Amino acid sequence: MVGSSLKSPEEISNNLSVLPRDFTWSNYDKGWTSLDIVFGRFFLNSAVIALATVLANCVSCLLAAYAFARLQFRGRSLFFAIMIGTLLLPHHVLLIPQYLLFNNFGWINTPLPLVVPKMLATEAFFVFLMVQFMRGIPRELDEAAKIDGADPYRIFRHVIFPLARPALVTTAIFSFIWTWNDFLPQLIYLNDLSHYTVPVALRLFVDSSGQSSIGPMFAMSVLSLLPVFLFFLAFQRLLVEGINTAGLKG
Repeated sequence: MVGSSLKSPEEISNNLSVLPRDFTWSNYDKGWTSLDIVFGRFFLNSAVIALATVLANCVSCLLAAYAFARLQFRGRSLFFAIMIGTLLLPHHVLLIPQYLLFNNFGWINTPLPLVVPKMLATEAFFVFLMVQFMRGIPRELDEAAKIDGADPYRIFRHVIFPLARPALVTTAIFSFIWTWNDFLPQLIYLNDLSHYTVPVALRLFVDSSGQSSIGPMFAMSVLSLLPVFLFFLAFQRLLVEGINTAGLKG
């Protein structure tokens, strides 16, 4: 893709080599400015939605996981089973009722449908990941904190939260990558060009007749991968640690 982003349209079709014969740096300039809005606006929209989703998922899923893993309440096993059962529901089954609901709220063409549900711990995968991690934390730590007079809130803040950092970072990384690369929900809920995110904006390089500005599209695709690559690179060690620990404990 990097090689194709530096080729002319003719060379993309004819040159099968990874390296271009003539470097066409103008693809990046055309991709950045050829649309009605500077492509940087789409990067800003994606960053706002992705970071808000990361924060919402980390907070809500951590609290829900703490309740399922450490607290005793009536119906806990039933509610946990129902939550795990939601993993079996295809996203497309929920698409129409969710759209009707958000349309009644007046949220269409805003980032709210993409962010607000994440505040309610709707990502069962992340809740399950954190529950499995917390079940591996010795309960003796909770008992020691209770002897010192700590209530469940202080136990969560001073015991569970610091120890759950690997699982929390894993959730943050996957949330960022999935949200940044997400296409269908953003295509459905965001209608104005100024609200588009990067995956939806990349589709604009292909017009209704099937003609495409393939060089600029490759160039912007390369740039769109950089935030994901850098985010993963920065937290790679904690990501692997979180996955390994969550898989071995419980």
